[in-house]
Amino acid sequence: MLHDPSHYEEPAQAEEIILPPRDKEILRRLGGALAEIAVLPVNKERAELWQKLNDRESVRPMVWINEIPWHEMNVDDELTLQTEHPWARDQEREIRRTLYQWRHLQGDMVVSDFYAVPLAVHSTDFGIRENVDLAKTDESSEIVSRHFNVQIESFDDLEKIRMPVVTHNKEATEFRYQAACDVFGGLMPVKKQGQTHIWFTPWDYLIRWTGIENAMLMMYEEPDFLHAAVERLVDAWMTELDQFVEQNLLSLDCSNTRIGSGGYGYTRELPGNKFDPAAVKPLNMWGCSNAQIFSEVSPEFHWEFAVQHDLRWMKRWGLNYYGCCEPLDGKAGVLEKIPNLRKVSVSPWCKTERAVAELGGKYVLSRKPNPAILAEDVWHPERARKELRDFLDAAKGGKCHVELIMKDISTVRYKPQRLWEWTQIAMEEVRRF
Repeated sequence: MLHDPSHYEEPAQAEEIILPPRDKEILRRLGGALAEIAVLPVNKERAELWQKLNDRESVRPMVWINEIPWHEMNVDDELTLQTEHPWARDQEREIRRTLYQWRHLQGDMVVSDFYAVPLAVHSTDFGIRENVDLAKTDESSEIVSRHFNVQIESFDDLEKIRMPVVTHNKEATEFRYQAACDVFGGLMPVKKQGQTHIWFTPWDYLIRWTGIENAMLMMYEEPDFLHAAVERLVDAWMTELDQFVEQNLLSLDCSNTRIGSGGYGYTRELPGNKFDPAAVKPLNMWGCSNAQIFSEVSPEFHWEFAVQHDLRWMKRWGLNYYGCCEPLDGKAGVLEKIPNLRKVSVSPWCKTERAVAELGGKYVLSRKPNPAILAEDVWHPERARKELRDFLDAAKGGKCHVELIMKDISTVRYKPQRLWEWTQIAMEEVRRF
C-alpha cells in the first residue's frame, strides 16, 4: 500500500548495505528455493488463466488468498526470521511468506521469475494522520478496533489536507539493487521496480478524520462541505500521480500484482497500443476506487458523494476495478458510469442473485467469501464448501467470470490449518465449475 493513514513513513536513507556472511547465506538459500518455484511451468499456466479471466474469456474461477494474519501462521519455524541486518530481515520475511503460501495456501498464486527491488520512492502523503483510540484483543496482532477522533469539521480544517511531494532517492535505490544482485545474482534476474498499482480510496481516509457518524450526517446537513472535502482529497491524489508520471516512477501492473481489493492484473488489453516501455503512464495500468463506508448509502448518494468525484482519477487508467467491502448489488446504474470498468467487488454482504443478474457477464466478479468462518470456535469445512458452491452455482447459471479472493482474515484462532483446508476446498470447487 502506498499510503497508511495510521502513520508517517520516513524517507529512505542512502546507506550502503553490507550484510554479515550468515545473513547472505540464509537469503541465498531461501532465494534458491524461490527461484526453483519461479521457473515451474504452472506459473505460466496460471498467468494465462488469470489473463483469460480478466479478458472475460475465463476457463474457470480463480482463487487467491491475501491479507493473512501472519502472526498466527507460523508452523515448524517456517516464518521465523534468522537474519540480523534490517534490510536482510525485510527480504527474508517476504521470501518466507511467499514460500509458506506456496506450500500451504497456493490456490492460483503466481511467483515472479525475477527478484523485484522497489525504487526508494517517498511521498510526504496528505499531511494528516488519524487520531484514534485503540481496542485490542490480541497484542501480537496488527488488527485493532479504532475510534476515530474528529480532526476535520469545518472548511478551514480542509487546509490540513496537504498536497503530497514525491521524491526518488536514486542513491538509496542503487544500494538496494546492488545488495539484491550480490545476494540473488545467479539465482534469478534482479530488476528495479517503480510504483505499481495504487490503492485510491478517498473515503477510507476522510472518515478517519471526520468520524464515521459525522460523515454520514454531513450528506444531509452539510453536503457542500463534504463535496469540498472529497474534492481536496482527489486533488491530493492527482497531484501525487502527476509527480509519479513526471519523474517516470510507474511500473506496469498487468502481472501478478494485486489489483484493487481483488486478484492479479494479467490482461491482453494492457499496457495497450499507446505504450512506451521507457515511460509507463496510467493509461497503461489498472486504476481502482471504492467507498467501503457506503454499505448502507443509497445509489444516488453513492454517485453524488463518491463515484462522481472518483471519475477524475478513474478516467486516467486503461482499466478499472471498483469496490471492496461495500455491497454493490443494486448499484449497477452507478457502476456503468465508471470508464473502462472491468472488475467489481462482490462482498459477502451482496445479494448473490441480484449481483449475478446485474453484474454477471459484463464485469469480472471479484467474490470475497466471508472470512468470519475461519474465526469461529469450531471450524466447519462443510459449511465453507457449501458457501463457495452456492455462489459458484449461481455464477455458473449467470455465465459469470469469477475470482474468489479470501481476504480480511483477522484471525484463524491460531489454527492455520483451517486456512490451508479452505484453500484446498476452494480449488476443488472451482475445478468442478
